[in-house]
Amino acid sequence: MQTASKKVINGWAMYDWANSVYNLVITTTFFPAYYAFVTSTVNFPDGIYFLGRRFVNTELKDYVLAFGFLVIACLSPVLSSIADYKGNKKNFMRFFCYMGALSCSLLYFFDKDHVTLGLMCFMFAGIGFYGSQVFYNSYLPEIAAEKDQDRISARGFSFGYIGSVLMQMIGFGLVIAMPDSQMPLKITFLLVGIWWVAFAQITFNRLPSSPKSERKTKKHALVNGFHELQIVWNQVKHMPGLKRFLSAFFFYSMGVQTVMLVAIDFGIKELKLENEKLIITAVIIQMVAIVGAIGMSRLSAKLGNIKVLSLTVCLWIGVCIAGYFMQTETHFYIIASLVGLVMGGIQSLSRSTYSKLMPETKDTASFFSFYDVTEKLAIVIGLFSFGFIEGLTNNMRNSILALIAFFALGLFFLILTGMAEKKPASTL
Repeated sequence: MQTASKKVINGWAMYDWANSVYNLVITTTFFPAYYAFVTSTVNFPDGIYFLGRRFVNTELKDYVLAFGFLVIACLSPVLSSIADYKGNKKNFMRFFCYMGALSCSLLYFFDKDHVTLGLMCFMFAGIGFYGSQVFYNSYLPEIAAEKDQDRISARGFSFGYIGSVLMQMIGFGLVIAMPDSQMPLKITFLLVGIWWVAFAQITFNRLPSSPKSERKTKKHALVNGFHELQIVWNQVKHMPGLKRFLSAFFFYSMGVQTVMLVAIDFGIKELKLENEKLIITAVIIQMVAIVGAIGMSRLSAKLGNIKVLSLTVCLWIGVCIAGYFMQTETHFYIIASLVGLVMGGIQSLSRSTYSKLMPETKDTASFFSFYDVTEKLAIVIGLFSFGFIEGLTNNMRNSILALIAFFALGLFFLILTGMAEKKPASTL
């Protein structure tokens, strides 16, 4: 196939620009900082009482987010099945986009008297973000030839980092303009929702819709969604390279996504970092991530995807070991820079590697649903393990040890993937 026009490619990448503000502002900086303030021991000296039990504040946040990912893992095959058969994946992508954006904006009303509201909005924002990603990712093999997929995937992540940093700077400006107030954080939540919806319109206008002649109808979509996963799995079982890569992806995603979701919580709790310093740290991570995503894309063209991914996972193991022993603010900045370097690269390269290993098929949404379910289940296990160990030991550092084990297993399966695949290094 031939790669789509530059207008379509940039329109696709603009969705990363639109929704990455959720990843940076809500999951990484402003919401964790505001959540830590609202749910601190000053307001809740005995922990947060939720569903008949008291929790450590960050432990509860990890559980709520993990449950959101579990919901997405269950919904993804159903939604992708409907989208694949009825040819309306853009409509589902739009629905989840609006759900996520509205949930972000409603965080404006989150305070110590409405903790449940804040947690529910946080969870639904995640469902909206990741629910739309399965449809967004499934467009990649439809608009890009295989030789261009690494480059275009990296472009999407680069757009996302640039857009999210701009939104972050707007929020930072509000913090400077209104010091000693939590209002700038609440206003930023509102702006994130508006930003997400507004820039997503470029994507929705430019991405192609399936012609009516190619749209298929299928009854019993609920059952069929999981049947589609079974069909995908039956194909994966006979493709050693793809099967081993998915195993590697499953394990190292437990570590990657958990680190990204809890890193700022660690800075707040263990190192007592102030909001302004957390925001600066997040900007550093995003700026370095742009270089990382582009650099790893180019490096993979020379060494091959699997070798570069293996090297990246080794770096993640080093990051976790350093994080366990981290004691100072300077250490946090150094490790944050390393996280940024490998964060974008591993996500972008994982997506394009999977796209290359997939068999030729028109049901791309089903295959990317399988990919997303794998990732979401990994996040559920990663977050739950992190929260459970912290709740059990009351020490977040102990939770890092589980992440090291996850990365080690991911590296093992990546090595097996390299042994199974016989494609030339220039492609894989």
